[in-house]
Amino acid sequence: MAQQQKPKMKKIKTVKDVNGVPTEVEIEVPDTGGPTWGPRGSHTLLNHDIERVDGPAKATGAAKYTYDVRVPGMLYGRVLMSPHACADITSVDTSAAEAMPGVKAVVTLNDKQVKYEGDPVAAVAAITPEIAEDAVRTIKVAYKKRPHAVTYQQATKAGAPAVYQNAPDNVRKQGGSGDRAKAEAALMTADATVEREFVIGMQHHACLETHGVMVDYTGGDTATVYASTQGTFTIPNDAAGALGMKVEKITAIVEYMGGGFGSKFGIDLPGQIACRLSKKANAPVRLMLSRPQEFLAAGNRNGALQRVKAGASKDGKLVAMVAEQYDLGGLGEGGLAGLPYIYHVPTVYQESNSLHTNQDSSRAMRGPGHPQTSFAMESIMDDLAAKIGMDPIEFRKANTGDAFYHRQLDTAAKEIGWERRPKTPGGGTVYGPYKSLKRGMGCGAATWGGGGRPECQVDVFVKQDGSIAVQVGTQDLGTGSRTYTAAIVAEEMGLPVKAVETRIGNSKYGQANASGGSTTTASLAPAVKVAAVNAKGLLFAAAAPMLGVKPEELSAANGKLFVTADPNKSMTWKQACATLGAAGISARGEWSSELAGNGVHGVQMAEVEVDTETGHVRVLKMVGVQDCGLALNRRAVQSQLNGGMIQGLGYALLEEHWVDEATGCMLNPSLEEYKLPGAMDMPEMVSLIDDGDTREVVIGMAEPAAIPGASAIANAVFNACGARITSLPITPDKVLTALNAKA
Repeated sequence: MAQQQKPKMKKIKTVKDVNGVPTEVEIEVPDTGGPTWGPRGSHTLLNHDIERVDGPAKATGAAKYTYDVRVPGMLYGRVLMSPHACADITSVDTSAAEAMPGVKAVVTLNDKQVKYEGDPVAAVAAITPEIAEDAVRTIKVAYKKRPHAVTYQQATKAGAPAVYQNAPDNVRKQGGSGDRAKAEAALMTADATVEREFVIGMQHHACLETHGVMVDYTGGDTATVYASTQGTFTIPNDAAGALGMKVEKITAIVEYMGGGFGSKFGIDLPGQIACRLSKKANAPVRLMLSRPQEFLAAGNRNGALQRVKAGASKDGKLVAMVAEQYDLGGLGEGGLAGLPYIYHVPTVYQESNSLHTNQDSSRAMRGPGHPQTSFAMESIMDDLAAKIGMDPIEFRKANTGDAFYHRQLDTAAKEIGWERRPKTPGGGTVYGPYKSLKRGMGCGAATWGGGGRPECQVDVFVKQDGSIAVQVGTQDLGTGSRTYTAAIVAEEMGLPVKAVETRIGNSKYGQANASGGSTTTASLAPAVKVAAVNAKGLLFAAAAPMLGVKPEELSAANGKLFVTADPNKSMTWKQACATLGAAGISARGEWSSELAGNGVHGVQMAEVEVDTETGHVRVLKMVGVQDCGLALNRRAVQSQLNGGMIQGLGYALLEEHWVDEATGCMLNPSLEEYKLPGAMDMPEMVSLIDDGDTREVVIGMAEPAAIPGASAIANAVFNACGARITSLPITPDKVLTALNAKA
C-alpha cells in the first residue's frame, strides 16, 4: 500500500495571544492550494459597501447582550472591592450579609492582602440587585494600610515602597538590543539631534457594556455561560475549572457584546466570581461590573515613560538612536513596541523595562504597545525634520523604503491639503477675534501583522426549501463578522446577503479563534469561503442532471443556477434546492492559507487649531489611509478606520486616568469625569482604503487604525504653535506651559 504523501508546508506570520497580548509569531501550515477570492473587480458583494445584517436588531433594541439575559430564578451578583491601593486584610466579617433576607450566597475572595484599589475582597448573590448592593455594604473588612506607589514618580523615588519583592526599584528589565557606546558615538556624528522624555498615562477601554457574565447553573451536570467576551471558546474551559465540571458540559453563548478592544479574553474576574456564587447557591447568577468597578478592575492600556535621543544628517537620513522604554502596566508587565518604530535607523541602542505601581494590571488594547511608541517616534521625526529644514513627509520617505508608506503619505497629503501647512513650526498666520488662533498639520504611520491561522471550522447548510445558513462559533465584537460571513456565502451562491442566515456565538458550533490582534477576519473568512465553495459543489452535483450538464459546467448568480456556456439554460435557486433530499446538504470549511495574508500599513494626518491664549486644541480634520488586502466590506473597513481615529483623538486630547498619590485612589472613575470624545469634538473625518494594495487576500486592519492618530494630532499642535508637548493627553495647561518655555 502506497504511503500517503505529506502535504507541502510553508511558513506564515500570524498573531497569537500571549497572556492577553497579541504577539506576532511564525507558524508552519499546509500549502494546499484550493479556492481563491478571484479578481478584485469580479466581486458583486465583497469589496463593496454592505449594510450590516445586525443593524436593525441593534437599532431597535432587539439584540440581546449579556446584560439583557434573564432566566428563571436568576440571582444578581455584586462585588466588594478594596478602597485602598495597598493593605493587609486582618479580618473579613460577612455574617450580616449572610443573614439578610434574599441573600442566597456570600463568598470571601481575599483575606490576605490587597495590592490595588479595586482588588476584589468578597461577593454576594441575592434575589434583587438592591438587596445584593445592601448586602455588600454590610460586609465588614478590617484593613491595615501599607505604603503604596500609584504613579511612576512615586515608584521611582528613593526608598519607594516595593510593589513586588523581586523587582528592585519597582523595575523589571525585559531586554533590549544594540551597543549603547556605539549608538552614542554615532549620535556625535549627526548634524542634528533631539533628546526628549515622553510620558503617557493609562487609557481605559471604556467598553459601553461592562465586563460580566450570566452563569446559568442550577446544580446539575450542565451549565450555560452567557458572556461579554472576545473569545467564545475561551469560556467553557475557564468556567469548568471554576464550577468543577467537565468542559464538554458547558456551553458558552455570545450573541452580542458591547465592546472589548482587547480587554475581554476568557471568563475574567466577574466570571470567576459568578461561577463561585452560582455553585454555592445552585442557582443562575448574573454579575456585571458597575462603571466605577470597570475603571478600577477591568484593565487598561499601559502607560509609558520613554527617554529618546536621536540624530539625523542634513541630507535627511536618520543616523542613530538611544532609547530607554518603560511600560507603566501597574501590577502587570504591560508592553511596548520597540524603538525605532517603522523607520530605519542604522545604529540603535534600545532597552525595555516594566515599571510597576499599585494599579490594576494593564491588558491588551487595540494595537497594544504601538500607540505609545508611535507617539515618541513620530514626535522625534517631526522635531528632526524641523531642525534640518526638511518637509516631514519627505523626511519619512527618506527613512523607509516601503512603497506602501510612500503611496499612503502622498494620498493623505493630497486629501488634507498638506501644501497649506506652515513650512516652519509656529510659522503660520494668526487669526480669530483675538488674533490668538493658529493652524497646523501633522502625520503619523502605523504597522501591524493581522494574519490568520488554522482554527476556524465553518458549516454551511442548504435546505430543500431554499433556506441557507452559515454557522460557526465565532463572536462578533461589533466589527462586522456576522455581516461578511453571510456576504461571502451569498456571493458564492449568487444570492443577496439577506438570504443567508448567520449563526454565531455558540461554543457548540464550529471552532473559532478569539478576536485579538486583528486575526479574526484572516482566520474566519477563508474558512467561510471554503465551506461555501464545498456547499456549492454539492448543490451543483444535485442540480446538474436537471440541466443535462456536468456540475463543473454550472455557475450561480442573481438567484439562479445556469450553464456557464449557455446562460439561457438555467433554474431558480429554489428549483435547484428542490433537487436536494429532505435533509438538504451541509458542508464544512476550514482555513486555507492561500486566502489570507499578513502585514498592513496605515497613515493618518490631522489638521488642528490651537488657541495660544487659552491653550485649547481643536481638531478640524483627520484623514486616514489604510491597506488590508481585499476589503470584504468597504463600509465596515471605513467604519473601523473612523473609530480608530476617534480613539486616537481621545488619547491625544482628553483621556486621563487621575489618581491621588496621597490616597492611592482614582479620582475620575466615571464616564462623566473620564472624558471621551463626544459629538462636539468630532472633526471632519476622511477614511480612505488604499486600493493601491492589490493583494487578493484578506488581512485584519482594526488594530493599526487606532495607532497613529494621537501622533498626528501631537505633530499638528507642534506645527501650529511651535511648542512640543511631550505627554498625553495634550491639555490646555500643557500647551501654555510649553509656549511659555518656548518664549
